[in-house]
Amino acid sequence: MSVGFLPAQWAAPGAVRAGCTLREGGASLAPYASFNLGDHVGDDPGIVRGNRASLRAALRLPSEPLWLQQVHGTHVLDADAADAGRIAAPADAAVTRQSGRVLAILVADCMPVLFASADGAVLAAAHAGWRGLSAGVLEATVQAMRVDPRGVHAWLGPAISAAHFEVGDDVRDAFLAHDARAAAAFTANARGRWQCDLAALAQARLAALGLAQVYSAHQCTFADAKNCFSYRRDGRTGRMAALLWRAGTAG
Repeated sequence: MSVGFLPAQWAAPGAVRAGCTLREGGASLAPYASFNLGDHVGDDPGIVRGNRASLRAALRLPSEPLWLQQVHGTHVLDADAADAGRIAAPADAAVTRQSGRVLAILVADCMPVLFASADGAVLAAAHAGWRGLSAGVLEATVQAMRVDPRGVHAWLGPAISAAHFEVGDDVRDAFLAHDARAAAAFTANARGRWQCDLAALAQARLAALGLAQVYSAHQCTFADAKNCFSYRRDGRTGRMAALLWRAGTAG
């Protein structure tokens, strides 16, 4: 079976490669079946290593992806630093200016957001669950790129949709504390809680930064059980990887 991969549909420069893996095409067994790339979810470590090797071979990646220790925070890792591969500190985003450096964000409902500068020279990737998104992970990532945000391209990968993302007042309040207009992304339901539109919240944050070229996969991880892992739907499950790199040799 071939490795499942959803290419990003965006207008980033031609040398930029981007997209998100799907759940089919790996060797993991239930409940991680089958193309699980997360090494922190309870899957057999040897199988995960094999899946990652299959990923690199199938996509002809120029280097091993930089696997972050994601903690729903806002720290942006400099992927070009000498010790970046050891991941000494937790990070939920990374930035690179080197060809062949592969950035990776693991997800199973949270939204991966990929960025490319106008000329493709600077790339960044962020893990935007509601905690990181409300705390400013997208703002921190764009700032770390150190380019004019008006020329930055962004792609919102597969994530849980508003129809399946029920949250409490605490989540809504966290966003409204930053911008009262975020209320438009929350719809009251019959249970006295809220349906949260994660994509709308991300798009609003990016628009406020000046980004005008924002694209979306429009794929709900919860609804698409065949192609996507979903923590909200399944609990114990695997992780997909959103990947971003510029064609060339690492270093």
